Amino acid sequence: MDLRRAGGLCLWTWLATCLLDLVLAQIRYSIPEELEHGAFVGNIAEDLGLDVDRLTARRFRIVSGARRQYLEVNLENGVLFVNERIDREELCEQNPSCSFHLQVVVENPLELYRVEVEILDVNDNSPSFPWSEFNLDISESAVPGSRFPLESAQDADVGENSVSSYLLSVNGHFVIDVQTRSDGSKFAELILETPLDRERQKLHQMVLTAVDGGSPERSGTTQVNVTVLDANDNAPVFDQSFYRVRLPENAPKGTVVIRLNASDLDEGPNGDITYSFSGHAPVKVRELFAVDSRTGEIKVKGLVDYEKARMHEIYVQAKDKGPSGVAVHCKVLVSVLDVNDNLPEVILTSVSTPVQEDAPPGTVIAVISVMDLDSGENGNVDCEIPHHVPFQLHSSFRNYYTLVTCDFLDRETVPEYNVTLTARDMGTPPLFTRKTIAVQVSDVNDNAPRFKQPSYTVYLMENNAPGAALCSLSAHDTDSDQNAFLSYSILDGSIQGMPVSTYVSINSDNGNVYALRSFDHEQLRNFQIVVQARDAGFPPMASNVTVSVFVLDQNDNVPIVVSPAPQNGSAAAETVPRSVDAGYLVTKITALDADSGQNSRLFYQVLQASDPTLFSVALYTGEIRTVRRLTEKDAARQALVVLVKDNGQPSLTATASIILSLVDSAPELAPDLGDPAFGPEDSASLTLYLIVSLEGTKKSNLDIQIAPGKYCYKLCLTPESSKSDFMFLKPYSPSASTVRNNTKRVTAQPARGVRSGAWRITGPLPPMR
Repeated sequence: MDLRRAGGLCLWTWLATCLLDLVLAQIRYSIPEELEHGAFVGNIAEDLGLDVDRLTARRFRIVSGARRQYLEVNLENGVLFVNERIDREELCEQNPSCSFHLQVVVENPLELYRVEVEILDVNDNSPSFPWSEFNLDISESAVPGSRFPLESAQDADVGENSVSSYLLSVNGHFVIDVQTRSDGSKFAELILETPLDRERQKLHQMVLTAVDGGSPERSGTTQVNVTVLDANDNAPVFDQSFYRVRLPENAPKGTVVIRLNASDLDEGPNGDITYSFSGHAPVKVRELFAVDSRTGEIKVKGLVDYEKARMHEIYVQAKDKGPSGVAVHCKVLVSVLDVNDNLPEVILTSVSTPVQEDAPPGTVIAVISVMDLDSGENGNVDCEIPHHVPFQLHSSFRNYYTLVTCDFLDRETVPEYNVTLTARDMGTPPLFTRKTIAVQVSDVNDNAPRFKQPSYTVYLMENNAPGAALCSLSAHDTDSDQNAFLSYSILDGSIQGMPVSTYVSINSDNGNVYALRSFDHEQLRNFQIVVQARDAGFPPMASNVTVSVFVLDQNDNVPIVVSPAPQNGSAAAETVPRSVDAGYLVTKITALDADSGQNSRLFYQVLQASDPTLFSVALYTGEIRTVRRLTEKDAARQALVVLVKDNGQPSLTATASIILSLVDSAPELAPDLGDPAFGPEDSASLTLYLIVSLEGTKKSNLDIQIAPGKYCYKLCLTPESSKSDFMFLKPYSPSASTVRNNTKRVTAQPARGVRSGAWRITGPLPPMR
């Protein structure tokens, strides 16, 4: 018979209604066993309604539940063909129905199909007897109609291809009766038709033929030798001809299944009974059970497995030891009880990982199938996953599940999940299997770079070298790979009307900021730049940070003496009446320093003097006063050199030379300030004393109104501010003055960079003499 043609004739297909979105259909094929490699099974692509040209692109594949890959698919034409020879007897043993399942998986979109392949039996095995000869002892006293079991033939095929009949060669005393077991198998019994006479014929030889129902049929033979025994007029008798017992599977070896009891009314050897399997007992039964010949106990010999056979028929005979002993028979029907002895099996049909962190809830991660070889509640399986993971397990149809997301994922929080799936059956006690599914989360550019600080403050000493490093900025991006690769830049802006790019630059790779020029504190005291960190994601994300740069003062300016001014390029001249008392204010040295802070704080001291006993200089104010009363003996002309020194490190100095003329008469009085004839050109000769009274040390503003002149002074307290007067240190920007009712306002506020107690006074003041 052409097996390929037989496969085509046996093919039948149906599509089941889809149960869920993923399960579109169920299809079934029937093929005979023993087909050659490449034999046509069916065009599975057409049967499932799939586009043949897209099978490869959609990753069409077969997942077999069997240990061997019996079938394969040609992705070019969608034909399902035999990949490996299928032996139904090896695959399913004696089970009348034989099939296995395939799962068909296609992606984009993900679809799942269930395929059942039924394997049809082919008559490729002949019936065979366990022995070539079978010896049977029959007493000559046996009455016609007596039945004697004959050895059963075994056929690995099933159904019609198994043993269907027995034939006995022609003889003068016996015929056979063919009977059917509960499982459909056949066995023969020898029936005595006419009485035997041992004296006439002691041995009868016949040929027993077993024939199967295949096409063409196959057969096997054995020789039956009947020895006629002398009469033993009482045969053993079982208390029952049929026994029914229940036995749990996996019962340990030596477990007593049942104890049979037969009795014989004879005495002596004729009444001693031995037990054994009868000829009806199949080979499989003899492998699983043993009969104690003395006690009649049937014990477990092998592994009783419910999944292989749910029932066993055991045929036992009892025979006495007397001459011409006759054997009697009984049947024991053993029902095997299922025990929960098989762990659930978890099969990952399809796994889609990694999954993007912005995948919407409901995204399918994996398709899972479970199976349990047990039956009933022992074979019912329930699956679950932990509750603390953002995934859910959906049941598509019986024993099939899909793992889907139930929430949005965040790779920066959890980059990978190990989802433990537990498959648990309903047995007592339940058995379970755990399988871990690794779900990796791929990155999406959903995080902007973040600087380590909300803002940065940088202090830079003036007169820096061009190219000097100002600071190093660092940002962090919690994304990964390209989404976390950062570049730095300075946003466009201006500093004193010039582009910021002419002042500073930044290394785009590491965030190092550099000065492009040398800064002068006296010209630029502080400025701000905005630095941006941008990642390389698509679309890119960025964040900004403000960097405040303060240029620190350096003692690089020499004090400048502004008064008294020298006359005609020579030393300044002042007159002193000889009649003045000690402490008389002769004049005041006023000097300025362009630096700030301690670098602009000035000190005065006498460097040279014609007569050191006559005059002194106030350390902080520069006031030159008489030390004692003048006498006629003092020279009329006195030379005085005053050293002006700032408080920088190292300090810078300047000198002022003054010629003091001692005169007998007092100088003329200064004109009245309210005199209209007093003009701005006379302000240089005006000596003005500013007296400021502060109540407490926390008062922060002073409004001082002075009419003549437009000068600004910085006012600071001495280190002993609670005991000392104010000192004017340097001019301040006139732009800070405000005009109110044609009166100049002087404002005192705490000076930046000066110790507590220092004040800045802005507003017009006349030059000091």
